Amino acid sequence: MNKRNFLKSVGLGSLAIMQPGLPSLSATAKAAAPSAAKAKHRVWINPDEKDTTADLQKRYAAYKKAGIGLIFFEADSEKHFRAAKENGIQAHRWIWTMNRGEKELLASHPEWYAKNRKGESCATHPPYVGYYRWLCPSKPEVINYLKEQAEAVLSKDYVDGLHLDYVRYCDVVLPVNLWSNYGIDQSKELPEYDFCYCETCREKYKEQKGVDPLDMEHPDQIPSWRRFRYNRITNVVNNLAAVAKQHKKPISAAVFPTPDIAKRIVRQDWTNWPLDSVNPMIYHGFYKEDVNWIGEAVAEGVSGLHGKFPLYAGLYLPDFHGNMADLEKGIRLAIQHGAAGVSLFGGIDDAVLSTLQKASV
Repeated sequence: MNKRNFLKSVGLGSLAIMQPGLPSLSATAKAAAPSAAKAKHRVWINPDEKDTTADLQKRYAAYKKAGIGLIFFEADSEKHFRAAKENGIQAHRWIWTMNRGEKELLASHPEWYAKNRKGESCATHPPYVGYYRWLCPSKPEVINYLKEQAEAVLSKDYVDGLHLDYVRYCDVVLPVNLWSNYGIDQSKELPEYDFCYCETCREKYKEQKGVDPLDMEHPDQIPSWRRFRYNRITNVVNNLAAVAKQHKKPISAAVFPTPDIAKRIVRQDWTNWPLDSVNPMIYHGFYKEDVNWIGEAVAEGVSGLHGKFPLYAGLYLPDFHGNMADLEKGIRLAIQHGAAGVSLFGGIDDAVLSTLQKASV
């Protein structure tokens, strides 16, 4: 299932995170912000094998003219990668990382999958939806498997870099307006959605702190247990970044929109990852926010990064409902608040390309 269908199925577009008014630019954001003319943009797409070489040459020439300098491809298609490169656009392979539901993997290694606080494995009890099959980041076998996957991708000469998606734990809390869909109340963290409590994770934590998380009265409220899990995902990224470094190719990630939301909702501490760039998915409609929130979220992320690497604001085009004035505003807000550019997802057409070009001058 590609990411577009996944987003529609899970219905992630409704988490209400209330934010204050748009802040003024911080010193960090001012220093990091490129001029609009220097902004370089990115897109997430799933290549269609029915595309002809002529189609691709025309399309990617238009992308380049609009300021798009990098494409994240969700599937491996040498034809698409090489056509992008011929038009001066970097071609990166976009992979799902911790959420891996391949039938072969489930059948051969069910012991690799994460367990919730009730002891239920994602291999047999996927949370929320059937394709939410999360690997345990503490198991050495999982790390080795993911490194092998990265090695296979990066060894191809037409792949310019690696892009990580779903590099996190399962959502411990879903958007509030989805609670009724599942007949749940998630005003507190529920054990069936709280991961990972497998034997490996518990033993590693116990080695550090002298206590089994399952012996705690309220493990979901223990800061060191939260930090342990942030670090488990960070360790995955560290290992995959090492593979990318060996190939002298860049690594990036699609992450939750702000450092606070990412840590609180999916145990993702992306400001401390060894990346070359990051793409927070600042999908304002998903969070019931207006376009101004794009600038707020960018400012928060840039501030948290302290200049470690550039941030590209992920924008979900359906959130704009065809309103190109709002899209232009969102792009400009992102750049003004320190983004190196934007990364677009959800259907690129001529109107979008024209707006992207207009907002970048």
